[in-house]
Amino acid sequence: MSAEITLLVNPTAGSGRAAHAAQPAASALRDAGFSVRSVVGADAPDALARLRTAVREGTGAVIAVGGDGLVSLALQALAGTLVPLGVVAVGTGNDFARAMGLPVREPARAGRLAAEALKEGRLREIDLGRVAGSLDGGGDGAGAGDGSGGTWYGTVLCSGFDSRVNDRGNRMRLPAGRFKYDLAMALELAAFRPFPYRITLDGGAVLETEATLVAVGNGSSYGGGMRICADAVVDDGLFDVTVVGDCSRTTLLKVFPRVYKGTHLDHPKVTVHRAAKVTLEAAGITAYADGEPLGPLPVTAQCVPAALRLLA
Repeated sequence: MSAEITLLVNPTAGSGRAAHAAQPAASALRDAGFSVRSVVGADAPDALARLRTAVREGTGAVIAVGGDGLVSLALQALAGTLVPLGVVAVGTGNDFARAMGLPVREPARAGRLAAEALKEGRLREIDLGRVAGSLDGGGDGAGAGDGSGGTWYGTVLCSGFDSRVNDRGNRMRLPAGRFKYDLAMALELAAFRPFPYRITLDGGAVLETEATLVAVGNGSSYGGGMRICADAVVDDGLFDVTVVGDCSRTTLLKVFPRVYKGTHLDHPKVTVHRAAKVTLEAAGITAYADGEPLGPLPVTAQCVPAALRLLA
């Protein structure tokens, strides 16, 4: 392994926390005998291009200092390679770190653990989702694929009510922060209706149903700890596909708070399927993965075993 480590930093993540968090992470790596090179792009495509260059040039590892959007960007460069990923999670949601059992908003501890894992060779191979479909409608490039017809993700692909909330929130300028998405949820709930889905599992079984939302989980949570796919395991070669059926506004308001504990899975309107390949078809719905817009359905997600080496 090369002694040079690449520190990928999003200086705006977590209202500026990442810029400060990069310092103790870099110190921990240097104290462990590694040299550190920082990558901070002018924007997401520039950062991704710089990161791919570092991977081609033989960096020993990449440490992402930021939130789920930055991790999503890192996956596009590291998936399928031998270069491991470490995470110093200081963003807003940090669902990837939660799913992997890594520290959240503890940058000094996360930096030390990454340095120790590098020194001791502690690596964990985890699955990733790879999405193909209508991907030309993506957003700012943080989740953009590598040009070979797909996008990698580590946690959850969502579609339906939750993606509609994301759509509306992304269009709103005010209010700022998470309040924007609370308001977007309230507005979207007022116009709520279930969506007719066609769900194909492993290229065979087809489910046609009215659903509030469908989430395809490699990891367990999204949205900062909402455990929509609570039982998902990141190294079993399968997705957990959570289908929230046709429910009323009242039922949705009762069920949704249970998502934070994962207890929604025992509700009669919720079903979970397990599959390695999932195709979602529905009109007028944008898919999101790791919080990044992918584009309109249909999309097909494939679970790729051992696609990423993670500093454990």
